[in-house]
Amino acid sequence: MIFSSSIFVFGFLPLFLMAYYAAPKSARSVMILLGSYAFYGWWRIDYLAVVFGMSAISYLAAHVAFTAQTQAVKTWAVRLGVTFDLAVLGYFKYTMFAMSGLSDLSVALGGADITVPAIILPIGISFHTFQSISYIVDVSRKDAPPARNLIDFLAFGSLFPQLIAGPVLRYKDLADQFAERTHTPAKFVQGIARFAQGLAMKVLIADNVAPLADRMFALSNPTGAESWLGALAYSIQLLFDFAGYSSMAIGLGLMIGFQFVENFNAPYTSKSITEFWRRWHISLSLWLRDYLYLPLGGNRRGAARTYVNLALTMVLGGLWHGANWTFILWGAWHGIWLAAERALGAKSKSTVWPTLIAWPVTMTVVMIGWVMFRAATVSDAINVYTGMIGLNGWSLSASTAWQIQPTEIAALMLGSVIAVLGQRLSNVTIQMPAGLRLTSTFALMGVACMALLAQTHSPFLYFQF
Repeated sequence: MIFSSSIFVFGFLPLFLMAYYAAPKSARSVMILLGSYAFYGWWRIDYLAVVFGMSAISYLAAHVAFTAQTQAVKTWAVRLGVTFDLAVLGYFKYTMFAMSGLSDLSVALGGADITVPAIILPIGISFHTFQSISYIVDVSRKDAPPARNLIDFLAFGSLFPQLIAGPVLRYKDLADQFAERTHTPAKFVQGIARFAQGLAMKVLIADNVAPLADRMFALSNPTGAESWLGALAYSIQLLFDFAGYSSMAIGLGLMIGFQFVENFNAPYTSKSITEFWRRWHISLSLWLRDYLYLPLGGNRRGAARTYVNLALTMVLGGLWHGANWTFILWGAWHGIWLAAERALGAKSKSTVWPTLIAWPVTMTVVMIGWVMFRAATVSDAINVYTGMIGLNGWSLSASTAWQIQPTEIAALMLGSVIAVLGQRLSNVTIQMPAGLRLTSTFALMGVACMALLAQTHSPFLYFQF
């Protein structure tokens, strides 16, 4: 089940909200848990055991670490808990990648081909792993209070608004809200507005741009115009798909009284890669900083080590996205740029590039990176890069041009304008009279729902992570 589906919008969500508000406050964590398990089990009920097992073991490890009388017990509780979470993630996400590499090596050395097992990746397993690890670490450090009870933590670990594709939440940010949170008509309406905004971003822009990106990336010998058009289309598709999901998640959270962290802040207005990562997938950036970059030493061990830590953090962040060399190289690409900007003084400057070229340079770097992120294989990415530098000519071919639909171009242009001017448009919306904002919210929701009913199934891009 996905947010941008009729069964969710017109079936699951209304039924859940009625059950949630009908339940006494003391039972609402139980309702969240049951609703979240029903939401996840709609996809595969057997994989609920994975979600439950990871949450239960993480809860136990954190409890032991928090109550440990000796440092040794605390250390081993953290190690075993984190290792368990990583082992589950590693099995489901990286076994096929590792076995495929071993098979290729065996064949290259004249040995037998190794059978690679087919393992279905649980949806949202990476997000669940990060949240479980952060809970163990934060509680062991006493940076976060332990959950009041197992039900609260199971509800947190399976919280359906963000279970599938984030934002990456930390229990310490929601601990007080699980204990006590407000439910007001104003907050509920605000939640509807955020959900409507996210749904519109998904079904009106991302889904209309997606076919254009798919066709451009499927070309065997794309021209310069086709390659750059494909890169731009995918850049807009990914932003509105993922930011749309995050907005819907935040909106759903508000409907049941939770305030989640914002995950995007106009990333395509950035004037450096350093700024981009302060604006794009903010919850992941902060997680990588706090639980990977800083433990590696951060910037405390000299300039050279800082650059290595930045690059390594991004490589591992790329690998987190998927077991594919494309993600590793995408992470390395951003890591190299982050290290270069740090060397140029990005830590103390708003931008390290001359004002006139700061934004074009940043967006070019980002789009070049998205090509590797989107491509199925490294060779597919190189094929697009070949077109981007004009080795197949520059003009749009006739066979490609006739397939482009007006709705695709309209969505691409609208998405580009919103991506660049989104903050200003948001400020205009905030200044609207309350009645007009409410009318606009329901009008947007209506248009998005009509588009939803008219289209075919379109999963969120980040479900695969």
